[in-house]
Amino acid sequence: MQHKKWPLSCIAVTSILMISSHFAWTAEPEWTGWLGPQRNGWVDGFQPPQTWPNDLQQRWRVEVGSGYGSPLIANGRVYQHARQGEQEVTWCINLSNGKILWQQSDPTPFQMGGGGERHGKGPKSCPVMADDRLFTMSITGTLIARETETGRLIWKRDYNSRFPKSHPYWGVSASPIIVDNLIVVHFGNDDQGTLVALDTSTGNEVWTQGTDGTSYSSPLLAKFSGVSQIIDWNHNALCGIEVSSGALLWTQPFPHEGHNQNMPTPTINEGCILLGAENRGIHSFEPQLTDEGWRVKENWHQPRLALDMSTAVMNDGLLYGFSHYNSGQLFCLNPNTGEILWQSRGRSGQNVTFLSMPGHILALINDGELKIFSAAGKDTKQVASYRVADSPTWAPPVALSDGYLVKDQKSLTRWQFNEN
Repeated sequence: MQHKKWPLSCIAVTSILMISSHFAWTAEPEWTGWLGPQRNGWVDGFQPPQTWPNDLQQRWRVEVGSGYGSPLIANGRVYQHARQGEQEVTWCINLSNGKILWQQSDPTPFQMGGGGERHGKGPKSCPVMADDRLFTMSITGTLIARETETGRLIWKRDYNSRFPKSHPYWGVSASPIIVDNLIVVHFGNDDQGTLVALDTSTGNEVWTQGTDGTSYSSPLLAKFSGVSQIIDWNHNALCGIEVSSGALLWTQPFPHEGHNQNMPTPTINEGCILLGAENRGIHSFEPQLTDEGWRVKENWHQPRLALDMSTAVMNDGLLYGFSHYNSGQLFCLNPNTGEILWQSRGRSGQNVTFLSMPGHILALINDGELKIFSAAGKDTKQVASYRVADSPTWAPPVALSDGYLVKDQKSLTRWQFNEN
């Protein structure tokens, strides 16, 4: 999958950063879903300063509620989906000053499954937006479409009539993806479900695929052998589904078994799917269209690393991620061979969310520490670290021209670089 190249003016800190410590104001990017517009965590055009500042300055802070959803950005506005009490609340906030422009609430009672109490009642899915519409997925499996300008409800859809309980044991964490005029997500529970494509304008069903239960992973868009397809890692298998028709192209068995959950979003790289799974290592799968039909080739398996809840990202042809082995360890891996090039010390944390940008990897540790690493393969090293929260930070951050948006346990904060 190719990185989308935004104009430098959309996100870059201007070139003055290369010769001084001041950070210039520029127009902000549009960050429209889980891991950004291309669902790969890539932030283009970032120009690092000669010297990273010692501190970040809090520009504004809004208490929005709990949840793991990423903030989104479009047209100078921030959109955040969160929980307050038994309500899931959608917020629209002015990016510049933190002023609340609108908020909408939906009753969403939820009983957390045993063992997941410390993670709260969500929401855990990241919203997605397109064509002046914002789509949120509740922890109970209800997909809602709203106008971005006003928050007005456009449509609401669930599959509770088809599935007795339309969410997995610990609640929905899969983030919908928008492809053309379709919004795609896997509805259902651990035992049964289906991948669904709905019309973004009406919420009408366009196609469904399969009967497998859902997982905690999110679907991707990719192209293999010239065919655009949705990559869906459900409860039982990794699958490729043709976008236009919903036809199943290929399937690679990879089931959720016992406590070995299917959770991270796979990573696409040069015709291959890099799939990391709890206690099951990292695998490279290559879907191929042959004269006999589709086949899936396994290129390699790296058993010394394993992804639990953290999704890995690509940078300059290398894979950067967070293995849950050794009480949490960051790593860099060669995606062509599976060779481990670099690892941090163990006990780094319970979870990390990543962003990737030219020359650097941003890693938000779940304890509220934001770390910046040089993306240098075997020579990767930490170049900056900032304390951005005193409560858990499980939601993905967003990079701005002069800082970051960080969602902690209850609040959304805009941090900016100090001009030292």
